[in-house]
Amino acid sequence: MQTSDPTFPLFPILSFLGFALSVIPLPWHFQAWNSGTCAFMLWVGCFCLILFIDSLIWADNAINSIPVWCDITSQIIAGAGVGIPASTLCISRRLYRLTSTRTVSITRDDKRRAIYEDVAIAVGLPILVLLLHMIVQGHRFDIIEEYGCSPTTYNTLPAYFLYYMWPVLIGLVSFVYSSLTLRTFYIRRLQFTQIVSANSTISPSRYLRLMLLALIDIMCTIPVGIYIIFIGLDGVPLAPWISWNDTHFDFNRVVLIPSAVWRSNTSNYTAVQINRWLPIVCAFIFFALFGFAEEAMKNYRRAFWFFAMPLGFRPSSEGRSKNGKGSMLAGYVFSFLFVPLHI
Repeated sequence: MQTSDPTFPLFPILSFLGFALSVIPLPWHFQAWNSGTCAFMLWVGCFCLILFIDSLIWADNAINSIPVWCDITSQIIAGAGVGIPASTLCISRRLYRLTSTRTVSITRDDKRRAIYEDVAIAVGLPILVLLLHMIVQGHRFDIIEEYGCSPTTYNTLPAYFLYYMWPVLIGLVSFVYSSLTLRTFYIRRLQFTQIVSANSTISPSRYLRLMLLALIDIMCTIPVGIYIIFIGLDGVPLAPWISWNDTHFDFNRVVLIPSAVWRSNTSNYTAVQINRWLPIVCAFIFFALFGFAEEAMKNYRRAFWFFAMPLGFRPSSEGRSKNGKGSMLAGYVFSFLFVPLHI
């Protein structure tokens, strides 16, 4: 396969790895009712999987070979642009509620209500934005060589209020929650030991990870959202809004963009590369922050032994296998590679 992408096949490998790191912990989080975290993993995981498949299909061409696939995945990509920051907002809300009280007494009804709220934010809001996006969707979709299917938006003033503003607006709300979380950390820094002992859901290591997540959210969400809008529309003239029929004229057309075209323009090149790599970066950062928690290690060691014991391996503490130490080491390696997040 001849491709102009210097990162091939590294990009497909990393995008698939980002998908795997995002979805493997899902069973544990569903059981723990971590709805915001599950939504984040699903949005990032779906985005990474689409990038993986598209990077193989369109590695060396920009041919409209699977139009139905592009119809579906371009909408998922557009939804993920809102769903990922919306899921981060759900996590920020949860962190604030978790750290702003010394004791935790949550009933089953409270948990169910929290899940409904998270689903409304992380799933309902992206669906609403997709419906609004139809108003300013100029044509069916684009196919970009090396990238694949891409949603399109007619650059007119209503598009900024109906579609472009949402990631930044959600980021602003998340910024408030993350700032309040950090403020709580600062106020209670002298009572750290008492808080940890009074709240069974917060360990010292988790406390630090929550603070790091809040800091990353504050530093990245809004600036990245604004920059993506700026770089994606740089050099694109603002068209007047005339009517629905004018915006959707020749709607079924598909714009095919060879790599030589988008690579020759600095703004287009930057926009495409950000859209390619940002979901993978999200997956790895998320895993780096929460992928090595002590409680997560226990779950994955348990999962390792679930598959290893039928093959004759036993934990060394049982003393029933000569390969006990080796299998124990394998358990730690398995835990290191695939560790769930518990917030």
